[in-house]
Amino acid sequence: MTYYNYRGKKIYFKEYASNDSPLFLLHGNTASSAMFELLLPLYTPYFKVIVIDFLGNGKSERTQEFAKEMWYDQGLQTIALIEHLGFNKVNLLGTSGGAYAALNAALERPDLINKVIADSFDGRTFHKGWISGLVRDRKQAMNDPLASQFYAWCQGDDWRDIVEKDTEALVRYIEEDIPPFHHPLKKLDVPYMLIGSKEDELLRDDLENEYKEIVRDVGHGFIEIYCEGKHPAMLSNAEEVALRVRQFLEF
Repeated sequence: MTYYNYRGKKIYFKEYASNDSPLFLLHGNTASSAMFELLLPLYTPYFKVIVIDFLGNGKSERTQEFAKEMWYDQGLQTIALIEHLGFNKVNLLGTSGGAYAALNAALERPDLINKVIADSFDGRTFHKGWISGLVRDRKQAMNDPLASQFYAWCQGDDWRDIVEKDTEALVRYIEEDIPPFHHPLKKLDVPYMLIGSKEDELLRDDLENEYKEIVRDVGHGFIEIYCEGKHPAMLSNAEEVALRVRQFLEF
């Protein structure tokens, strides 16, 4: 297994080499790079795919608690890996919480990012009832055999502790009014695409309108919304999303 150091901690990553076009896949909250295993055949023939387990997740070193600005810190972890590997320009595809990490990385270091794709995230703000629904859903999921199996597959035997720490970090965003982006999103200076599904039960009901507002505010962006599919879109609409990603990145 391969690791790099980030602020004294070991973070796991893996490279799947097929060509010289780097594509980083960034996992969502309570998940790990394991979530991409079944999707890799859709991407590895076209890109040099790099996956990462964010600090405290998957095969990476554990931490007492997640950072206060968790998604910004995950963006910094991504930047540290880009620099560790010596890349000049890379593409980022983040899903769910990983979308926030990808956008934060692009806002922080646009010189390192070619294009960024944000899949299945809630937008600039959290929708009403988001945190109460999250806490309720997490409690139910931790007692659901299938959800528990997914957590264990991604995280290992200590998955309960990780899910609880992740939930605490997300609750802090609401309680302390922490913005999801460390820098204003309107300052995003790289080409980007926003992906989502109208049926996504975890995101705001007006997701398409929120995405359109982002593009109007930021400019130079594209939107891909699917009528069907659960959370996240890159899993529930796997082949369609992979094709659209290739078209966007190869254009």
